[in-house]
Formats: sequence, structure tokens, C-alpha cells
Amino acid sequence: MNSFRLYFDSKKMSSSESSRLVLVTGAAGNIGKYFAEHANKQKYKLRLMVHSTHEPEKTEPLKPFGEIVQGDLDQMNALDKVCKDVHTIIHLAGDPDPSGTWDSLRKANIEGLYNIFLAAKKAGVKRMVYASSIHAITGYPKDVQVKTNEPSNPGDLYGVTKCFGEALCRYMGEKEGVPSIAIRIGAFQDHSAARSKDSIDMMDAWLSQRDCVQLLERCIDAPEDLKFAIVHGLSNNTFNRMEIDSTRRLLGYDPQDNFFEESEAFKHLSMTDELAGHNVEDDRQKSGLRDKSSEHKKNEKKK
Repeated sequence: MNSFRLYFDSKKMSSSESSRLVLVTGAAGNIGKYFAEHANKQKYKLRLMVHSTHEPEKTEPLKPFGEIVQGDLDQMNALDKVCKDVHTIIHLAGDPDPSGTWDSLRKANIEGLYNIFLAAKKAGVKRMVYASSIHAITGYPKDVQVKTNEPSNPGDLYGVTKCFGEALCRYMGEKEGVPSIAIRIGAFQDHSAARSKDSIDMMDAWLSQRDCVQLLERCIDAPEDLKFAIVHGLSNNTFNRMEIDSTRRLLGYDPQDNFFEESEAFKHLSMTDELAGHNVEDDRQKSGLRDKSSEHKKNEKKK
């Protein structure tokens, strides 16, 4: 269960904190590449871990953004080396296939996560930011908005491995001294994908690129005494499969994008403005409070 607190003000970091070394695993993936390019380089030094089998065309574009290192999740010696002097790990590596089979998912998402945690503990890493997934809760009906403090409910075997990851994060954070935040990441896509006519299936799960970067940075900057948390990685969509209010409160997350203001199917409806709040703040509704004093009645008659 999450702890709730006022969010940490990253502007108050000391100068020594502003140059923390951040290891990004899976740095050649979609999220890793975008974060590497757009992360605040004044605050973080990036060490970008790529798989040993990646071709140069995948890794060369990363060079301007940090130190490139090779490492596989089943090679402990390599993991020990890449974790040296690291303050925070953003763990994005793994098998991202929702239709993945057990053999592949187990090796990358369970054994691989255990290995990177083991290396992190040995190296004295201060924070693990783990890429969980919305698939950890998609066993709930579609019309249920899931809260961070509700039980996980995976909708597929991939989601099962993410539930394991969240449990390992809690254990490592609360019992083994590696504070951890698990982000249930939704549909990470750029704005052009949200505008596509075929994008309706992510209307309640969109996470824009810039909102993702902001959330990852908020996790890096979280208070050191936050031992464990699950947060939800979605943009400020009018309707969201997972609530993000707890993430706002915990980390100061302030998402800027809304699928319903980007999608060509919904933009013309102006849903953000037109949807009724069904409360006294609506223009079409008045307060039920009435002042029954004689002075008030006189004033009403004068009107």
C-alpha cells in the first residue's frame, strides 16, 4: 500500500544531488531512448545500458546523451560493473510482449529483475524505479478505475510477471534497503499516435512522451525515506483506467497531456469543457443554500 505525503520539491536539491548518476536499463527501447534524449542533463548523469546483441544503429544515436554500456540481465559480473557508483536505476529492460510465453517472460522479467536488484543492493544503489505495467491490473473489468492501493489483478501472463516485480520492489525497499518505486506504465505513445484514427483503444491508458519523462524524473527525485510505492503512469486523460490522483499527491506529478484533446475522434467535442461536473460549480446548476433572513428577502425583492 502506498504512503501519502506532500510531494518533494526537487528545486531544493543540493548541488551534490544535482549530478547523480542514473543507470537506465533497456536504454535502446522506446521509453529508454526518449528519456535519454530529454532527461534533465543538469540534474542527472546517464549511464545507458544496452543489450550486448544490439546493432550499432540502435546504440549510436544514444551516444550524445550519456555513457553507453553493454549488459545482459543474466550476466551478474556485467551488472555489478554497470551498477558501480549509481544513485538510481531506471529499470526498463525486459520482455515487453503481453503475449509472451513463460520461458521468455520468466528469464527477462523475473530472473532478470532479481539479478539487477541483487547488483543494486551490492552497489549501494539508493533508488530503483521499476517499469511495471497497466497489465498488472487489467484483470479488473474495463469499467473499474483502479487505485494504487487496491490488489493487483493481472490480465495476462505478462501482467503476472509485473505483479511479481511490484512484490519484489516492496520486499527490496522495505526489507533489503533498496527503496523502490514501481510505475504502472500505460500506452506510451507520441502525440501523432494519439491523433490517429486507430488510437481509440488507448483512450483511457495513454501516456505521452513528455509526461513519462516528467514522471520518471519525479521518481528519481522522490524523498529518500520513501521506501516503496506503486504509482500510475498515465497522462491527464479525461477518462483513465487507473487513477492518478495518488501519484500527483505522492510525487507532485503534473501531467500536461490529454488524449481527448489530441484525438481527432474526440477533439471537436470539447469534452473537458462540456462534461457536466454534476455539482454546484456547473454553470447550469445553482447552490441549494438559501438565506431566509428578513434582510436578505428585502434585498431579493428590490432586485
